[in-house]
Amino acid sequence: MAEYTVNDELPEAFEGPDAWVSSELSGNPDAWLKVLHDDEVAELESAADKYLSAGHDIGRITSADFELPLLGGYLTELKHKLLKGNGVEVIRGLPITRFSLQVAACIFCGIGTHLGNARSQNAQGHILGHVRDTGVSSSDPDVRIYQTAERQSFHTDSADVVGLLCLKQAQTGGESLLVSALSIYNRYKQLRPDLLPLLFEPIATDRRGEVPTGEKPYTTIPVFNWYMGFLTVYYQRQYIESAQRFDDAPRLTDRHIEALDVFDALANDPALYFSMQLEPGDMQFVYNHSQLHDRTAFTDWLETAERRHLLRLWLSIAGDRPLPSSFTQRYGSIEIGNRGGIITSETMLHASLD
Repeated sequence: MAEYTVNDELPEAFEGPDAWVSSELSGNPDAWLKVLHDDEVAELESAADKYLSAGHDIGRITSADFELPLLGGYLTELKHKLLKGNGVEVIRGLPITRFSLQVAACIFCGIGTHLGNARSQNAQGHILGHVRDTGVSSSDPDVRIYQTAERQSFHTDSADVVGLLCLKQAQTGGESLLVSALSIYNRYKQLRPDLLPLLFEPIATDRRGEVPTGEKPYTTIPVFNWYMGFLTVYYQRQYIESAQRFDDAPRLTDRHIEALDVFDALANDPALYFSMQLEPGDMQFVYNHSQLHDRTAFTDWLETAERRHLLRLWLSIAGDRPLPSSFTQRYGSIEIGNRGGIITSETMLHASLD
């Protein structure tokens, strides 16, 4: 099937569980929160102890290595919820202070294997990312914003699903924000249908120094992609702006900037977005193709051992939607179940606990 052009017909409005608005989640934790029972925690701890006692590398864990008779059925349902439901889930109740970093990482990666295949998150091949302030600034074009304490802005990651495990909270701030791309589209079509076609045009997004062999230092994927009956979003405003440093990147016109400004205004509308504060032990999973996520700025603790720290997984999911060919620029492959991540000539997959 041909990819979207501005002459194609899209729905007047998207409906369904993934086109949620703030009020549908903010007052209804049953829609996005799963609280672990004591026997489920014990099952996770036992599975991690069994795997680690055999001396295996966490980066090579599979679902067969991490058997979960109690939680397996729930995780199967969760995968369906991420792909076909509201695209958001938090698993709460993991007693993180009781576990070493190695055990916590093994549990997180083990759960991830029941949802999909882990993907590399940087040029070094880390399948387990560390989200914390490293003291760098986003003004450096080779810095990725999750390495700072700054507000991130609503964006998508380079995988089907992004997962976070909260190890430590910041002293203040650092709230997790989510918004439905379908709800943004619905409101956008009502308010500014004249600008909407611009979001379906290729637009340059900076790779921030992590460039696959033979590729340009930026991608040219539209913000909205209508393909085979699915609306897929791809967005990071700061990286769109920094891509303009490349002379051969497509230029942003005043109309493009206006279109992006409207998109940002809608994403930041309290009637659309939903916020939560992840607690230590919380595992959050978000479907990347229909949802955008964000994090507010934060102030960290002075004590190094207490500073905000989250682990991150990028997952490729079997049975997921097809993606248009333009996504090969970012994903390397658009093969369902085997796509996403950052792969360069130097990439070797492993799970780093540093």
